[in-house]
Amino acid sequence: MPQQKASPRRSDAQRNRERILDVAITELSRCADAPLSTIAKKAGVGQGTFYRNFPNRESLVLEIYRHEMQQVAEAAAHLLGTRSPEDALRAWMDRLSEFAMTKAGLAEAIRQATSAPGGPGKPPPTPVTSAAEVLLRANEEAGTIRPGVTVDDFMLAIAGLWQLDPHDDWRPRATRLLDLVMDGLRTGAPGI
Repeated sequence: MPQQKASPRRSDAQRNRERILDVAITELSRCADAPLSTIAKKAGVGQGTFYRNFPNRESLVLEIYRHEMQQVAEAAAHLLGTRSPEDALRAWMDRLSEFAMTKAGLAEAIRQATSAPGGPGKPPPTPVTSAAEVLLRANEEAGTIRPGVTVDDFMLAIAGLWQLDPHDDWRPRATRLLDLVMDGLRTGAPGI
């Protein structure tokens, strides 16, 4: 007997899932402890629909994390297609800082979800790491950054973003920090 393919999600079910995710991103970014019942109500779905999509808080939070990281990663390819490698890298760093600061509450929800006893544990490496690698290699090939910068070096260099207070005027400080990182990446670049 031929194996049946999994049927695609019905369009109304897909819309419900997307509404839940949209509302959850907003609510969990405001407050890591936002009640799931509030998210379901604001998304316009019943508890049964909510729990069919996300059986627990952890599954919801991890899906948001995956979705948001995918968005940041996809920005890298778009930027590389429309800008020079150097400009694409710097613009992507700005996009990453915007994510880090505007989703600070979401970061707390992720920390809570992954550190709960019996929880899923730390999320695996994200597409963001791969996107950073692509941007770094494009810049290395263009001669706009020093050769041999690893994605781990890069991620450690920009880790200061997560030390900024998202409730303060963080943008000027993030800009200075990321400009310093770019200056460091350019030092010793063969094309500069």
